[in-house]
Amino acid sequence: MKDYLYFKEVVKKHRENLNKIAEIGRKEYKTSEYIRNYLKKIGVEYKKWLDTGTAGIIKGKNPQKTIAFRADIDGLMTECGIQHLCGHDGHTSILLGLIEYINNNKERLNDNIVFIFQPAEEGPGGAEELVKEGILKYYKVDQIYGLHIYPEIPEGKFGIREGYFLSQIGDFEIDILGKSSHGGAYPDKGIDAIAIYANLVTGMQTIVSRNINPIDNAIVSIGKVEGGSRRNIIAENVHMEGTIRCFKPEIYKKIKTRFYEIAEGISKAYNCEIKVTIRDDYHPVNNNSELCKEFINAIEEENIIILDPLMISEDFSYYQEEVPGIFFMLGARNEEKGYTNCLHNLKFNFDEIICMNALDAYIKILEYKGSLNKK
Repeated sequence: MKDYLYFKEVVKKHRENLNKIAEIGRKEYKTSEYIRNYLKKIGVEYKKWLDTGTAGIIKGKNPQKTIAFRADIDGLMTECGIQHLCGHDGHTSILLGLIEYINNNKERLNDNIVFIFQPAEEGPGGAEELVKEGILKYYKVDQIYGLHIYPEIPEGKFGIREGYFLSQIGDFEIDILGKSSHGGAYPDKGIDAIAIYANLVTGMQTIVSRNINPIDNAIVSIGKVEGGSRRNIIAENVHMEGTIRCFKPEIYKKIKTRFYEIAEGISKAYNCEIKVTIRDDYHPVNNNSELCKEFINAIEEENIIILDPLMISEDFSYYQEEVPGIFFMLGARNEEKGYTNCLHNLKFNFDEIICMNALDAYIKILEYKGSLNKK
C-alpha cells in the first residue's frame, strides 16, 4: 500500500492519544472532541449523533452504492479506573486512518463512504439507538462493515464466519420470596427460599440440555446468588443473576418461555412467589453470505481463519438487521511480544501494526468491489 509509512505513523499516533483518554459509554466527550477535531483538520465534514457519536459521508464520483464503516469509541470501567481493554481505541484509530486515506484519494473513489463513530458499545449499546435515530436511512447506507481486535488469533490473520457469528444475549434476575422461620426449632413454619432455589437451579439447567436441540448452541449460566441471614434461620429471600446466550432468535424465545414456565411451576409447588426479570440485550451478529465471500476473496484465503460461532456479543447486529453487513475479527495475538491476554483483561494490549493490517484490508475490500479504483 502506497503511503504505508505515513499511515502507519498516523494510526499509531491516534491509538496512543486515544488510549490516554478512555471514557465510559455516553460520556466519551474527550474522545468525540478528538475525533471531530481531527476530521476538521483533514477537511472532512461530519454530523453529531447521540451527543458523543460522530458520522459523515465522503461522496464518490459515480456512486452505485453507499458503504458504511463503523468503529466503537468507549472504554471500560475497571478497578484501575477507565481503560481501553477491549481495543476500541484501535477500532477508532483504524477508521480515522481509513477516512484520511479515502479523503486523500477521492479522485479514485467511485462509491459513497460513510463513517460511524459509535458511542457506548459496552452497554447499554449505542447501535440500536443510532438505528432508531435513522442514521442508516439518513446516509442511505447499502452495506456496512465492522471489526473487533481479537487476541485469540495471530497478527496478520482475519477471523470471520458466514451466517450466525456472535451470540444473542440476555441477562436475568430471579427473586424467590419465601417466609422466614427458626431453622432449628420451627422449620415447618417457614418457606425455605434456599431449598426452592436448589430446585429452581436444577430446573433451569435442564432448559438447554432437555429442551434445546443439541445442534443449536445455547447457554444458561447463573453467576451470582445471594440469600439467607444466619445459619439457623430459614432463608426468606434468595436473589440470583445470570446470562442467556444463543444464536437463533427462536431459540432465545424458547429459553425465555421455559424460564417463566419453570418458575411458575416451582412457585406453585412451594407456595411462594418467584419474580423473573429478563433483559433482552444484543441480538446475534449474522454475517451476510455475499459480503463474506467478497471479503475472503479480497483478503485472500491464506489470511483468513473461519471461526466457529462465538458466545461473545456485539451490538453491530442492529445495523445488520437493517442492511447487509459483515463483522470480522482482527488478529492481535503475538506471543513473542507478549500480546496474549484476552479482551477485558487488565493486561490486554496489542501492537499498533494490526491497525495497519485492518486499514489495508478495508482498502482491499473497496478495491475488490470497484468502489475504489486501484492505483
